[in-house]
Amino acid sequence: MKKLSLVFTVLAAAAMLLSACGPAATTAAPAPATQAPVPPAATQAPVVPVLIPTNTAVPHIKVGEVTDFGGVDDKSFNALGWKGVTDAMAALPADGKYLESNVQSDYAKNIQQMLSEKMDMIITIGFALGTDTATAAKANPNVKFAIVDATYPDCFSAAAVEGKDCGSKTEMPNVRGLMFQTDQAAFLAGYLSAGMTKTGKVGTFGGIAYPSVTIFMKGFQAGVKYYNQKHSTKVELVGWDDATQKGLFTGNFSSTDDGKTFATSLVQESVDIIMPVAGPVGLGAAAYCQTSGKCLIIGVDTDWFVSANEYASVELSSVQKKVDVAVYNAIKDVVIGKFTGGTYTSTLANGGLDLAPFHGFDSKVPASLKAELGQLKADIISGAVTVDGVLKS
Repeated sequence: MKKLSLVFTVLAAAAMLLSACGPAATTAAPAPATQAPVPPAATQAPVVPVLIPTNTAVPHIKVGEVTDFGGVDDKSFNALGWKGVTDAMAALPADGKYLESNVQSDYAKNIQQMLSEKMDMIITIGFALGTDTATAAKANPNVKFAIVDATYPDCFSAAAVEGKDCGSKTEMPNVRGLMFQTDQAAFLAGYLSAGMTKTGKVGTFGGIAYPSVTIFMKGFQAGVKYYNQKHSTKVELVGWDDATQKGLFTGNFSSTDDGKTFATSLVQESVDIIMPVAGPVGLGAAAYCQTSGKCLIIGVDTDWFVSANEYASVELSSVQKKVDVAVYNAIKDVVIGKFTGGTYTSTLANGGLDLAPFHGFDSKVPASLKAELGQLKADIISGAVTVDGVLKS
């Protein structure tokens, strides 16, 4: 007899962030993926077969996603979370749906709605849901949870930053925190930008100064600094200083007008490459760069060449925070009975992060710079070069 009879393919993809107020209303997607918003496409990782023994009872699980502000089609981390769910629906015995959060009070309400529908696993998107996720997980130990950008007991949330308890002082066996060492990939983006700038100034801005935002900016600064060290140049970064923890922030993750305004201001300071870390706000910056012809954009979370192709003419590259891959793997582990709580951190080494291809700019990036980026990636993976080490040097 065959020992194995069921093969599932792991569909992996790319990308990474955050997302302000509105009426307290939630939206549920029907289970069929064809009726849900189309998740952002991404560069596919190699297909990895998952083999399940025939004597294993394979559950058909129900998975629910609760979004943060910005909604499931934000072309950012909410959308990537949903892509992880839809990938699981396509490859695994799993059904999925989502509920959107428009105001903070929606978090607990939406999680409770998922519990009332007997979900086997609940995915919460963003550290802002840290306290409500922990509360629900403690009360429902048989339900599996995964939360993006949070872990316990330090849930990396606004509450933690303020020194408050964010729901649990210990790890929970039914909760997996999905963390991302995003500064590693942003390091590569900063190095690339420093090597491509024509004005000698590059810039960044964020939505709100949350840790999951500033980690991009920190890595970007390290990349610029490392390029200057290697080439004896003086490329200047406008918009973030890790030493003072001060930078430029729009105060929201929704206003594309703010994105245009901040990009305009940066260009007036002679910046010609911008990395906006502000979810949909960044698309406003991309629109300004395209219209004005005065700047290029580094996308975040997804590969913007794919998810925001209307701005392809100004998209140099993107910092990919592969939320979809982390979410998919968490669901897969529930299906095959290998789910564990604690923290899983995505890095360059495990393929959970990357610098996106240059696409239309491939011929414009010098071969020597591409080679340096390849070596830098290898050095970050080996530990020979670290973001903190560069910033402290």
